Amino acid sequence: MVQQAQAHIDGKASYQEVEQNVKSYYAENQTEDDKRYEEADISSLRISQILAEEGFSLSPVTLLNYHKRLFQGIESFRYPVGRYRTENITKTEPVLNGKSVEYASAAMIADNLAYDFEMEKNRDYSTMTRHEIADQVMKFVSGIWQTHPFREGNTRTSAVFLIKYLRHMGFEVNNEPFKKNSKFFRDALVLANAATTSRYRTDQYLKWFTDNLLFGGMHELVDCSFQKLV
Repeated sequence: MVQQAQAHIDGKASYQEVEQNVKSYYAENQTEDDKRYEEADISSLRISQILAEEGFSLSPVTLLNYHKRLFQGIESFRYPVGRYRTENITKTEPVLNGKSVEYASAAMIADNLAYDFEMEKNRDYSTMTRHEIADQVMKFVSGIWQTHPFREGNTRTSAVFLIKYLRHMGFEVNNEPFKKNSKFFRDALVLANAATTSRYRTDQYLKWFTDNLLFGGMHELVDCSFQKLV
C-alpha cells in the first residue's frame, strides 16, 4: 500500500489503477491475515478518492452513495452496500460496560434521516460562532451515526460525510486525525449516544476530538472512558 500510494503521489498511477493493483494482490494472497486487511486497504483508498473530489450535497442520498462507493465489490465485506439495514441490531460496547447504544429500528431509518436532514437544511448558521458551527455539525453527524443506517461500515461512512460537510461549511480538515484516532472517535460517538438515562452518556470526548480536529486543541485522544471524567 505504501508503494502504491507513492506511485499515485508521483503521478504514475490513477486511483483506479492503484485499486486494481491492490485487488490483484489480494486475489493472489488469500490467507486469513490478508482477508483481514483487504477491506481496510481498499476502503481507505476509496476514502482518499472521495475526499479528493469537489462537491457535496446535504442529503441522505449522499450518505448512501458514500457507503456504496466505500465497500462495493470488496469480497471480504459481506454486507449490503448502499442500502439501509433491514434488521435491528445491538452491539456490546466496552466503554458502556458491555451495553449497547440504542440504535434506530430498521423500520425507522429512512424517516429518521429524512427528518434530521430537513432540520439541518433549515438550520440558521449565520449567527453562530465557528466553534458553535463545528459543534452543531458534529452533533448532526453523531445523530446520523446513532441511526446506524447500514449493517456495517457506519463509522467510516459517517467520518467521510463529516469531513465533506465540514469542508462545505468552510473548514479545513482532512482524514488524518480520523485515521490516527479511529478507536477514540468511535468510542466518543458511542458515549455521546448512550441512553439518556445512562451514567456513561457524555459528549465531552466528541468536543475534545472536534477541538483537536479544527481548532488546534491539544487534548489527549487515547483513552475514551467514563472513568476519566469522574
